[in-house]
Amino acid sequence: MAKVIKKKKIRLLPFFIFIIAIAVIVFVCLFILDTKVKNIIITGNEILSDDEVIELAGLTDYPSFYKTLNITMKNDISRNSLVKSVDINRSFYHIIEINVEEYEILYKREDNGKYVLENKDEITLDKETPYTIPRLINKIPNKILNRFIKYYKRVDLSIREKISEIKYDPNEFDEDRFLLYMDDGNSVYMTITKFERLNYYNDVLPQLDGRKGYLYLDSGNHFQIME
Repeated sequence: MAKVIKKKKIRLLPFFIFIIAIAVIVFVCLFILDTKVKNIIITGNEILSDDEVIELAGLTDYPSFYKTLNITMKNDISRNSLVKSVDINRSFYHIIEINVEEYEILYKREDNGKYVLENKDEITLDKETPYTIPRLINKIPNKILNRFIKYYKRVDLSIREKISEIKYDPNEFDEDRFLLYMDDGNSVYMTITKFERLNYYNDVLPQLDGRKGYLYLDSGNHFQIME
């Protein structure tokens, strides 16, 4: 008696459902990945504009929120010489927040027109700075420069903005001496380690009774009327 061979029926419906489910999942994932950045918040910047930070981060065209990586944006922004540090956060509704800390500009070199940052890097700017920058009218020797920057940074920005020119002005007794030309017409002789005393400059002014002259803070504390 001959054997009867039964053919197995292929169950197509579950297979099609599986394929459709995979396709839906892939479509949803691609849709989500392509969701663009909705808003960009920039904080902490003073010299760099918001648009410049956005351009550095590669966010000009509001790209995909999920494909744009924090580490990539951070590295790209940090390549700018003005940037000291960058912190990037994401929040709901596809918002990217970028906080930038900039190096402070200390002075502008008169000989080459470049701005000197607190880390000694020199940059060229084609824009106005948000705070007044004094001019260095001669060169500070390399052996003096590090100590000058260290102590000069201890002077409040509000006082530094009153300085119009800085001159390295050593004498036979003090190789660390500087002469500061103030924007009110006074001049201050200063040795490096005493720069912090300049923070009391506004307290000294009333005692001068409107007179202009030289304030010696390099050796002692006395005022000489300008002839």
